Amino acid sequence: MTEVTQAGIFQLGDLSVTRMGYGAMQLAGPHVFGPPKDRAAALAVLRAAVESGITHIDTSDFYGPHVTNQLIREALHPYSDALTIVTKVGAHRGSDASWNVAASAAELESAVHDNLRNLDLDVLDVVNFRVMFNAAAPTEGDIEEPLTALAELQTKGLIRHIGLSNVTERQVAQGRTITDIVCVQNMYNLAHRHDDELINRLAKEGIAYVPFFPLGGFSPLQADALSYVAEQCEATPMQVALAWLLQRAPNILLIPGTSSVAHLQQNIKSVNLQLPADFLSSLDNIGI
Repeated sequence: MTEVTQAGIFQLGDLSVTRMGYGAMQLAGPHVFGPPKDRAAALAVLRAAVESGITHIDTSDFYGPHVTNQLIREALHPYSDALTIVTKVGAHRGSDASWNVAASAAELESAVHDNLRNLDLDVLDVVNFRVMFNAAAPTEGDIEEPLTALAELQTKGLIRHIGLSNVTERQVAQGRTITDIVCVQNMYNLAHRHDDELINRLAKEGIAYVPFFPLGGFSPLQADALSYVAEQCEATPMQVALAWLLQRAPNILLIPGTSSVAHLQQNIKSVNLQLPADFLSSLDNIGI
């Protein structure tokens, strides 16, 4: 058993993935736009992730755009049968690096084909629909039309499974009336606990919850509390934050991103960090 698999395996539909995954967003240039500063280092971290036992890579063709998918293809193709690549659609990048809504049926179909081409795949394992009513936070709105368009692409055999990103509980409920939803990807961490009830509900349904920004938005006081636990555990604050997420619920899958092999290895070590009950209690109070 590799260090990564000690965190456990989760079923995304018929796909088995390691709960400790890898997010490729940081492999693009500044502001997730343009090529990486060090292409060789970007390729190295992708290969190191897979060699470590990670079987879940998160990406999108609007990272770059096209950059991270092309790096994944160069580093890892032909892909191992064990590897699951999860991508996102619903946005496109302007020439000024802006993030723009791309949720019409035609735009979604184009995005799916962009992902297929740049990843060199015949079918996408999982496609998350990124809701962009408000790019900064989940915002209520009807998602029937775009999700129906993705479901039609699924019936054509271009997509295996569908997930949702940046969504409210109502949108998750609506999505599940249209197609099977295998994962929800929202911002969540120790300091931002707005999805606590949603995570618990999804856990009962066997649906994955994939938090992004696992160490973002802490106040100085909250950061001090996290740093204290990290010091007592002889770990980094990031390792403690990741370990807390793994212990928070069995359906939480992690996709921490990095462009450094050394940082990747640090993140992986968090799977072996079992936080004692008193520290868990202390950390639980950070976001309340």
